[in-house]
Amino acid sequence: MPKADPAKSSGERSRKAVREAVAQAGGLGKATGAGPAPATGRGGQDPLSGELRRREVLPLLVLHLIAAGPSYGNQLMERIAGMTEGVLTVNPNTMYPLLRKLEAAGLIEGDWEHPERRTRRFYSLTAAGGKEYARLREEVRPFLDSVARSIDDIVTEVYEDEA
Repeated sequence: MPKADPAKSSGERSRKAVREAVAQAGGLGKATGAGPAPATGRGGQDPLSGELRRREVLPLLVLHLIAAGPSYGNQLMERIAGMTEGVLTVNPNTMYPLLRKLEAAGLIEGDWEHPERRTRRFYSLTAAGGKEYARLREEVRPFLDSVARSIDDIVTEVYEDEA
């Protein structure tokens, strides 16, 4: 069996293994002519992404990205997909209601790029949004740490002979 590259960190190996598993699952669906068939929980959702949503990970990511600078909906969706390497994707039917909810709660404020044409709406963090971002960072961290440990344990279990 090939040995794992000792120069690579456990986190890099974990991310690579997750990407490969996701790609393989997608490839299986293509090979059979069916779409990918992830394991699903209640309501037909993927249990991992469903739990990420229930644990307020998506609002945390949105507030985090907006805190770095004004952003618009499509940009936020692309950045989240990029940072999670496609493991967590967000569609417009999720993102835009969340942005409206955050704006209604006074956590972000939106301004049209060209108000006369209603093009892109750029969102900025408010002072209340900064406080909520800090609260979510603290509240969500234990869950994310648990997910990271679980993924590492799965990778170790499945690929232990490669280490």
